Amino acid sequence: MKHQGPFMTIDEIANLPYRPCVGVMLINPRGHVFVGQRLDRDTDAWQMPQGGVDPGENTRTAALRELEEETGITPNLVSIEAETAGLIPYDLPVALVPHIWKGRYRGQEQKWFLMRFHGQDSQINLQTAHPEFSAWKWVPPADLVAGIVPFKRAVYEQVLAEFAAKL
Repeated sequence: MKHQGPFMTIDEIANLPYRPCVGVMLINPRGHVFVGQRLDRDTDAWQMPQGGVDPGENTRTAALRELEEETGITPNLVSIEAETAGLIPYDLPVALVPHIWKGRYRGQEQKWFLMRFHGQDSQINLQTAHPEFSAWKWVPPADLVAGIVPFKRAVYEQVLAEFAAKL
């Protein structure tokens, strides 16, 4: 029988650090937001591009790298218009902690960047070296939060609030 991964107590999880991470709110000329459907989930899990910050990497560089790794969109096709004032943390559901990032993190602390897309939809390519999304779409900001996995909705609401004046 295959071992299903370790069990972790609430206290063990509470003592874990957050994973340093960046997120990208990419908007098109119509003001709609890019979301991708995750390849590794059975459910309808849509999210904006995001990922970890590599050792020695600054958050701006990480955000541009993650955007390209997940969408094929190169830095010359975007302009960075804003970033969140601080880090926005979220906790993973307790049942997921032992199974994601080898149980080393309780969740993520994210620095978010608002980027405007200046390219064409045909320049978006999900078939990257390490694909993360199976599909993508542009959604109006008002419809963004409803389609996101529940444990990330508060983060998305905060990102929308911080960037509202620029949307």
